[in-house]
Amino acid sequence: MKLFDSHCHLNDPSYANDLPVVVERAKSEGVAGMMIVGISPEESRQAVGIAERFSGCYASVGIHPHDAGSCTEEGLKFLKKLARNPKVKAWGETGLDFNRMYSPREMQEKWFVRQLETADELDLPLIFHERDSGGRFLDILTAHYGSNNDACPGVVHCFSGTPQELQAYLKMGFYIGITGILTIKQRGGKLRSMVGRIPSQRLVIETDAPFLTPSPEKNRSRRNEPAFVRHVLFKLAEVLAMEPNDLAETLWQNTCRLYGIPPSANINERRSPAQ
Repeated sequence: MKLFDSHCHLNDPSYANDLPVVVERAKSEGVAGMMIVGISPEESRQAVGIAERFSGCYASVGIHPHDAGSCTEEGLKFLKKLARNPKVKAWGETGLDFNRMYSPREMQEKWFVRQLETADELDLPLIFHERDSGGRFLDILTAHYGSNNDACPGVVHCFSGTPQELQAYLKMGFYIGITGILTIKQRGGKLRSMVGRIPSQRLVIETDAPFLTPSPEKNRSRRNEPAFVRHVLFKLAEVLAMEPNDLAETLWQNTCRLYGIPPSANINERRSPAQ
């Protein structure tokens, strides 16, 4: 069984003291692929550096909506240069977050559109973030991609929307990222009721580590990590009434297709000499 954590933040300071151990623990649990996600120029640089150090690790570059207020054209140029690295397989996470409003709405929208344009220019798939945007996120995507684009490369990270939003995302061709929320008894009820509506070829799993620790690990560790993506797989298999091994293979193929990574990537591949 090979698993791919399609979204994690191993560039978070909480891993500063034991990153090699965390990566090895993930591999020992069958996690052969990890996408380390950038949310700012500096954290994108760190993500690329980590991806270069460890086999099976890849990186994305981008500006999170929380950081949109400090985004500049120079920052985008820096990210475009980083994106030349062969370990960079996606752009993001980018999108809209009107929940805590760390950046003004107009700035979030401006830099979201600019990042959509940049990802198109670089031909990179997108990692999307959406929270409480009141439909504005979909408005921008519809204007940019149209309402029916089966070839649109992107994933709605940590999906937590409505059935109507889910259908719109699927119609635009997006993959849907499922986190450890699925494993939480009360909080995950809504998500469990909707995952059956997602075609199996559009599903990917993720940890969003160090956040959103799945059950039962959340009772033992406050910090999430890629090794725990197994719990998301097993809960998803249970909800979908699928064999875990079969589902794992489908998810591996999906994630590799999304990020343009050869699906034959080997869990036993040696680390880079740069480590």
